[in-house]
Amino acid sequence: MGFAGKAVIVTGAGKGIGKSIALTYAAQGAKVVIAEKDPSLGETTLAAIKDFGGEAIFCPTDVTRPEDIQNLMAETDAAYHRLDILINNAGIGITKSPYDLTVEEWDLVLNTNLRGAFLCAREAAKIMRRQGGGSIVNIASTRAFMSEPNTEAYSASKGGIVALTHALAVSFAADKIRVNVISPGWIETGDYSQLREIDHLQHPAGRVGRPDDIARACLFLTDENNDFITGANIIIDGGMTRKMIYEP
Repeated sequence: MGFAGKAVIVTGAGKGIGKSIALTYAAQGAKVVIAEKDPSLGETTLAAIKDFGGEAIFCPTDVTRPEDIQNLMAETDAAYHRLDILINNAGIGITKSPYDLTVEEWDLVLNTNLRGAFLCAREAAKIMRRQGGGSIVNIASTRAFMSEPNTEAYSASKGGIVALTHALAVSFAADKIRVNVISPGWIETGDYSQLREIDHLQHPAGRVGRPDDIARACLFLTDENNDFITGANIIIDGGMTRKMIYEP
């Protein structure tokens, strides 16, 4: 994999999966743009990259604000004069009964997760096509295909991201921009040591996922050697969604 000198934007890079993705690309020699709404989290990721000698900048970004997205792309272009990879990771969820979920809450989730991904992809593609191509990875969820109660807005947004991905893959094909999506299952972003044995055994893979499981998949999908992969959805869930469950 050759990522040295590549310019990479990671949205929602202040914690969890996004932070792991940002650190992973930086460790591969990429120039990382940390797009994060929370300044303290963004600065923490920036410091972590600088600590091991990586190259990165932090651009405060709220993906619900189109002007922030435009500024993110302008700052990236000004700093690195190119954009090779966009990882659309920023997302939120609201768990609330559909009887009680407000229009404002619905809009916040959809505007963050789905509209934000679309606008970031569109604006990034304007830079990518200028240089002859690039790669976009959207982060969805297995909630696009299965649900727990009271997750309507989140599930709808993630299902939309899966559909958005194959639509953009076709639309951007002429500009040599590949677009793929990863649908993570249970990825533990807190204290992994506190998980129970039963948590791990729910997974055919024998363990709960970690953020770096997703980060490595991003490297795979954005590797130029894998240029035959576009419009694809990779489910990374330890096999959980393929396991039939029967009541005892």
